[in-house]
Amino acid sequence: MSTVLDRSTWEQREHAHHERADSLTAAHRERASRAEKHPVWDFLFTYYSYAPARLRRWHPGAGVELEDAAERLAWRWYSPGSTPNSAVPDAAVFASEKSAFADLVERMLRRTAARPGQFGCFGLHEWAMVYRDDEHRHGASLRLGQAGTDAVVDAHELRCTHYDAFRFFTPEAVPRNQPLDRATQPEREQPGCLHAGMDVYKWAMKLGPLIPGELLLDTFELARDIRLLDMEAAPYDLSDWGVVPVPIETPEGKAEYVRRQRGFAERGNELRQQLLTAWLGERSQDAGSQAGHVAQTALDAASSSRSVMTRSAAS
Repeated sequence: MSTVLDRSTWEQREHAHHERADSLTAAHRERASRAEKHPVWDFLFTYYSYAPARLRRWHPGAGVELEDAAERLAWRWYSPGSTPNSAVPDAAVFASEKSAFADLVERMLRRTAARPGQFGCFGLHEWAMVYRDDEHRHGASLRLGQAGTDAVVDAHELRCTHYDAFRFFTPEAVPRNQPLDRATQPEREQPGCLHAGMDVYKWAMKLGPLIPGELLLDTFELARDIRLLDMEAAPYDLSDWGVVPVPIETPEGKAEYVRRQRGFAERGNELRQQLLTAWLGERSQDAGSQAGHVAQTALDAASSSRSVMTRSAAS
């Protein structure tokens, strides 16, 4: 049985969403008004390219009917509800218009959550992006200098599993990592990856009105928290912006990184399941839908076990 919200109820939720979203984006909007850049937080609005106004728009989630919401009938992926002037986000319409994309998103969410997390990368993807390269995408200097940064990469094995990080590696860093490509991304993603955790926000945003606004903001908060660690563990000197390094080149820094990485993996998987439930309802709990991934999951587990053994031998 679908949920029906009268206008007073859904407007209260919408108002609360606006206040929370505005609070989350206030600092960014203030900086933008001054044309001021920030090396940590701009990423959430440029790499993902969703303006604060998109984050502010509230939706109830798939199958939740809004009474007296005729204006939303013109919005994408809304359909008429059971009473005049009511509107409901329609997952079936989304699936018919975006069948291939819907399949991709579902596979990314399910398969990533089903795999064991890998916790031996230590955030070296950012280091690989500046390895043996005098021209850096970031304006910030390197806290260990170029030679010191290169030495850290030389002393470690690159274990990145995220294609959208790997594609920014310098040419010299690429052969130090396993090959990654877009086509095999659904088979490579795993919950320990910080960027896969931030991407939960991307998938929530792309599902639009099928995801409750409250859940969308939860995914944004996860991306925000992960982004901080991503930059704390990066090779850049961001002290002018108040960023305290997590020195992953040291045993203490590695331990701190992995501790927080594990927490983000748990939060990310919880949110992946919530997205599937909000979008697909009971289908997200269908054990049969997981059967096709059992063999892949077993292979992933074996790979993770080998990685742990290698890491233990090297330490």
